[in-house]
Amino acid sequence: MSELGVESISLGILASHGGTNLQAIIDACETGSIDAHVAVVVSNNSKSYSLQRARSSGIPAFHLSSQTHSKKKDLDLAIAGILKKYKVDLIILAGYMKRIGPIVLKAFHNRVINSHPALLPKYGGKGMYGDRVHEAVVKDKSEESGITIHLVDEEYDNGAIINQKIVAVDPFGGVDSVRDEIQRHEHIFWIETLNKIQKKEIDLDKLGV
Repeated sequence: MSELGVESISLGILASHGGTNLQAIIDACETGSIDAHVAVVVSNNSKSYSLQRARSSGIPAFHLSSQTHSKKKDLDLAIAGILKKYKVDLIILAGYMKRIGPIVLKAFHNRVINSHPALLPKYGGKGMYGDRVHEAVVKDKSEESGITIHLVDEEYDNGAIINQKIVAVDPFGGVDSVRDEIQRHEHIFWIETLNKIQKKEIDLDKLGV
């Protein structure tokens, strides 16, 4: 891995479904909004639109899952191998719905980051993702939610917080309203945060352990 903040960042993106955050990052790289490029995309879902988005942009894209590797360790090794092959500096989980294995976490220490659609530690932990998070916000009638970009470790939503954005929401508008408002800010917030990481305004090596 190159030292972040010194040169353009090589990104490896893991995604499971539609890949709207992936597309926002691809677009930002292509327009020069961030000094980075997407080197490779990996999905656990062979039918993921994320794979199509990547290939349409000429980015190498791979399906790696329990279907391709029945043993967890073998899958972990395969993912780490692909990320190393494409000389990835920073791994982004863009709607990736699987736990990251210990081999990848060790090989890319403090270089695996994820976004959560709430202000952690609120509404985090195992099973809290996507609409489940927004449902909890609505149930609590909270008028404030947000986005947390954080380091990934062995526990769900447990890694050190990198950046957070507070978003005003209308819980009485239901889950769709809360989700749409969060997603409206999420793409821009990813780009803002990646810019700060690239410029070393956020130093990942000073976060976590």
